[in-house]
Amino acid sequence: MFLDEVVLHVRAGHGGPGSNSLRREKFVPKGGPDGGDGGRGGDIVVRSQLGLSSLQGFQLERTFRAKPGGPGEGAKRHGADAEAVTLSVPCGTMVFEASDGQLLADLDGPEQEVVVARGGRGGKGNSHFATPTYQAPTRRELGEPGEERQIRLELRLIADLGLVGLPNAGKSTLLGKLTGAHPRIADYPFTTLSPNLGVAEMPSGQTVTAADVPGLIEGAHRGAGLGVGFLRHLGRTRLLVHVLDGGLGPPGIVAAHRQVTKELSLHSEELAAKPVVVALNKVDLLSADELTEAERALVMELGPGVPVVPISAATGAGTERLLKECSTILAERSIRSRKQGQFHLYRGPQARDRTFRVVKQDGVTSVDGESVARLVRMTDMADDAAVMRLQNQLVRLGVEAALTAAGVEPGAEVVIADQVFTFFPEIRAAAVAERA
Repeated sequence: MFLDEVVLHVRAGHGGPGSNSLRREKFVPKGGPDGGDGGRGGDIVVRSQLGLSSLQGFQLERTFRAKPGGPGEGAKRHGADAEAVTLSVPCGTMVFEASDGQLLADLDGPEQEVVVARGGRGGKGNSHFATPTYQAPTRRELGEPGEERQIRLELRLIADLGLVGLPNAGKSTLLGKLTGAHPRIADYPFTTLSPNLGVAEMPSGQTVTAADVPGLIEGAHRGAGLGVGFLRHLGRTRLLVHVLDGGLGPPGIVAAHRQVTKELSLHSEELAAKPVVVALNKVDLLSADELTEAERALVMELGPGVPVVPISAATGAGTERLLKECSTILAERSIRSRKQGQFHLYRGPQARDRTFRVVKQDGVTSVDGESVARLVRMTDMADDAAVMRLQNQLVRLGVEAALTAAGVEPGAEVVIADQVFTFFPEIRAAAVAERA
């Protein structure tokens, strides 16, 4: 089975908790706080690797989690950072945010990688919170939660030539003749169930990669037949070779070309704009007059700018000329690409979202937001000093003011990141004023 698209659930590791430790050593009275920081949680990384041809490795397992960072220890010992979890994918894999389709990375070369979920930083130990007036703090931070998300991997094969056409046009036979590949061949539609790749040697001695995709039928861009799952692979190709069955006769040949061109155009403007070479196949079954008539019909349909090469994929006749035409066009495109330059745009690191909202539902009031949830999860609720610090941070973020504006009564319960708090704004205001 050829798997070229998959949705994965990934979760990076949480940061390790900081240590709450006071130095206890002979002849060192009142040694002070010496709690170390927690280690960083493991990242989830997607990396392209040579030798892979599909996403089949994700057929059974689609959830990946990294380990948390190690806890901090006394004597200011830092917790161990967790190792990253690396997901190996074929070259040509595109990584998308599953929720909104945002492109995260286009891994079109070997050993390229992108971090799709970052591990949480380790919590600070109590040694960070010592002050001249507060010399023995018991406050510490828990580790930051690791990122969690769903990503979509989409494989687009990288090839120089893309062989397209209707079912049974002879694409797989031509691929075998050009490259020595041995795809499955039979005399019925949809023999090709997955893309096939082969390497062809050009007249110049250079090699190019050719891809044969399943035949396109009417409505392929909407999901008819097998074409919709593989049309996107053609987006990587530099040149399209339309393989037409010469046995259809002049009207049938022109109709087949129009149908394939229509499906490519409806799928994307990118495919419609690619350069094309037409390979008129099975000419060994045509008489000289029939071949002349078929070529004339194609030239009238295509115009003078599109090469038409009569071939016989079964016998190999005309394949050298076909490669020569392709070689010329590919060489011109290589020069043009070097002049224009190429680059990929990736989404850079995003700033933390500090927005939040107050939600009232089924008698429960909650505060939803990335920043407030992160603060709560990093707070050691068993430490009164840490809880007081959390309350101050929530006041500065405007959470208390938002709850008051939403009509939340004093004494009501408020849920933030699965923790239940009792809302007492007047007491909080007095406590803040007293410390100020």
